[in-house]
Amino acid sequence: MRTTGSAALVLFLFLSPTLAWPQTTVPDQQSGPAQEQQTQQSGSAGAAASQSDAAPQSKPKTAVPTPASPVPTPADQKTDNWEGKQTKRMYGIVPNFAAVSANTLLPPLSVREKFWLATQDSVDYSSFIWAGVLAGQSFALNSYPELGHGAAGYGRYYWRAFADQASGAFFTEAIVPALRHEDPRYYTLGHGGFFRRTGYALSRVVLTKTDSGSTSFNFSEIVGNGMEAGLSNLYYPPEERGLRKTAENWGTGLESAALNNVIKEFWPDIRHKLLRRK
Repeated sequence: MRTTGSAALVLFLFLSPTLAWPQTTVPDQQSGPAQEQQTQQSGSAGAAASQSDAAPQSKPKTAVPTPASPVPTPADQKTDNWEGKQTKRMYGIVPNFAAVSANTLLPPLSVREKFWLATQDSVDYSSFIWAGVLAGQSFALNSYPELGHGAAGYGRYYWRAFADQASGAFFTEAIVPALRHEDPRYYTLGHGGFFRRTGYALSRVVLTKTDSGSTSFNFSEIVGNGMEAGLSNLYYPPEERGLRKTAENWGTGLESAALNNVIKEFWPDIRHKLLRRK
């Protein structure tokens, strides 16, 4: 429909000088006898006069397309808008690959793209750093005494922390989304008050977009974190296993997901208002 309307507009602008032309040729009809006398004296002179009369008709046509040149400027101005605009990383370090800018419609991810998204979040250089931070916290608090102390003990904390976040990424961003045809990305709201946007971010833990564009229950987050919590029973000490521990780890995963959503929602505001960047 847009193409047809544009073509009709261009055609109208192209024909408008031709429609206006008879108004400019009316005064020339008053000099009819003089033109007939010139035609009788010299046929070639009449032909030359007709060519000179036709020349002005082509001049208005060349200036018609110029009004269309300012059209792209609104789009250019829109791209400079910082509201709801996400970046690939937060503070240039923390990965933010799954965040989508506000008012942005993207095609669904293929199965391969979902696994690539999970891979990016799992093996990014910051993931190794973050695993070290989590391992250091648990090590300092002696959260799992069975893992021991010293460098060897810290190493046991470290690889388990890395396995937790990697398996969580693959369950919530690749495996379950591929099976359930869900979109694992976070779509930024970007407008409204603080409480409205916070409520929206928290609701994305239980609600998500599907590959077809509709909204459904977020199996990827709810079930995916449960699967990650269940898998951890395979590599944590026996004292840290069981139904109660699994439920605690599942709740911790959902809590982290909710916090991550809130941070993603307000990251464009933090970046613009605090870091003074667009």
